[in-house]
Amino acid sequence: MFIVKARNITKSFADEMILNDVSFDLLKNERVGLVGANGAGKTTLAQIIYGQLAPDSGKIEKQQNITVGYLHQSVDNTLQEDALSSKEFYLRTSELGLQQVQNWTNEQLAHLSGGERLKITLAQIWATQPELLILDEPTNHLDFQGVNWLINELKHFNGTVLIISHDRYFLDKTVSTIYDLEQGNLTIYSGNYTTYREKKKKLNADKLHQYENMQKYKANVEQQINQLQQWSGKAHRNMNKQEGFKEYHGVKAKKIDKAIKSKMKRLNQELEKKKIEKPIEEATVRFQFAENKKRGKRMVEAERLEKSFGKRTLFKDSSFYINNGERIGLIGPNGSGKTTLLNIIIGQEQQSSGKLIISQANKVAYLSQDVGDMPLSIRAIDALELTDQEEQFKARTILANMGIHADKLMQPIATLSLGERTRIKLTKILLQGYNLLILDEPTNHLDLASREQLEAALTDFTGTLLIVSHDYYFMNKLCNKLLVIENEKIIRVEMNLEQYEKRKQRQSEPNILGIKEELLCIETEITAVLGQMSLILPSSEEYIQLDEKFLSLTKKKRELINLLDKRNK
Repeated sequence: MFIVKARNITKSFADEMILNDVSFDLLKNERVGLVGANGAGKTTLAQIIYGQLAPDSGKIEKQQNITVGYLHQSVDNTLQEDALSSKEFYLRTSELGLQQVQNWTNEQLAHLSGGERLKITLAQIWATQPELLILDEPTNHLDFQGVNWLINELKHFNGTVLIISHDRYFLDKTVSTIYDLEQGNLTIYSGNYTTYREKKKKLNADKLHQYENMQKYKANVEQQINQLQQWSGKAHRNMNKQEGFKEYHGVKAKKIDKAIKSKMKRLNQELEKKKIEKPIEEATVRFQFAENKKRGKRMVEAERLEKSFGKRTLFKDSSFYINNGERIGLIGPNGSGKTTLLNIIIGQEQQSSGKLIISQANKVAYLSQDVGDMPLSIRAIDALELTDQEEQFKARTILANMGIHADKLMQPIATLSLGERTRIKLTKILLQGYNLLILDEPTNHLDLASREQLEAALTDFTGTLLIVSHDYYFMNKLCNKLLVIENEKIIRVEMNLEQYEKRKQRQSEPNILGIKEELLCIETEITAVLGQMSLILPSSEEYIQLDEKFLSLTKKKRELINLLDKRNK
């Protein structure tokens, strides 16, 4: 059964065709990943499906009275009134690690991290119990707890899901179909992201082989035609020069002209019949980080570091170090203080107590996760803040390699996609030599080709890396050591993310028999609580206390079921 049926959808902005005759059926309970380069039209297509944007032509048909939950790429921290009365909302926020949301003040809501804002929005969407979920970059800013929660929830979600994402790990875990949007055209592949990449590479290789064979055939025929044209020209010249042989040369010229027309006709028919277009080359994005050779052994050292905001302590009594050339991943739950720690290291925040020693040999580049801090009214070229002509030329070359051409540079920042704005920021740090790169969610808004190329460039970088990222593949590939913010403390761990996650799982998971026994006890307790609640008035204090206990038990039951599912795999 279809949930959404799209037929011959087209959409243009100015003279640029974004969607060209796009057709598809979204089926009940299907899991679809929508991928494509920055600016390919993914969000435009999502907005058309949702009804926020109208196509220029074509038709979108949705199942009648269907409830749609739409997570936009940029989220706010508005806590909707209907969520405040929803048990489902509080259950979801609790599962996501946000406690007592119902008691949060407006001031607290105004100072949430990007990940905390995203979690609130996700919880509100889940509370509406949608039948169709449209998630636009759902893992941006989300910590690993949140990503794993979302993966598990999508497994059990009884509805259809369309995910726009550049997160390869997340797509591999959640989708079974890929919609590939390229130059306005939609191609559908079965399988997850890794399967799609393998299929697309093979398909492009086959197309390229066929195209090259056709080009050889065309070149061969054109060479024959060229030879015939030379002979025809010679025959025409001889016909005019040799009076006695005029008729002979005239007949010969006509035969050759006829052969030329015949070959041209056959060539055009063959080209028209096969219509083999040259396959589109994948975007090649070249990042190359200049490096400052001045180095010391220890780049950063912290002794008993503490940071608090009022009564809230992010971390305390934390000692760690970062040596030259190390590749460190910084992880921790949303709101634990990752970005705050980065700001302390670069001097934009002051620690509450303790000592932080930064090597004088450091030349630090910092890429923040927020592209919203860029002035929207100025041109992209002006946002680079370059006055030297040679530097401007280098910047234009780098941006062209990243798919941002000269006409884009003259447009206001407001007209660029979030991915294009991220590339502008990256270009600013590429132009100078650094020995310490601090990157806060560097892959946010970057398309898949850009992520893979950035990985390659950072692999070749010989300086020091400190990275915050929700992209599991990106973090696991680049960082072989971790700084972990946990239980209000920063600790250094001598292993990569995959090794750390496996260690945590071994330490925390009880055996299957123990899980089943605990689950049985909780189900018995839930039944008893529901029995008590049925005997008293909902407005009473005792009912409210029992209701809170019910929510807590339900959450624990869900956690145990998920844990049991993992252990049984």
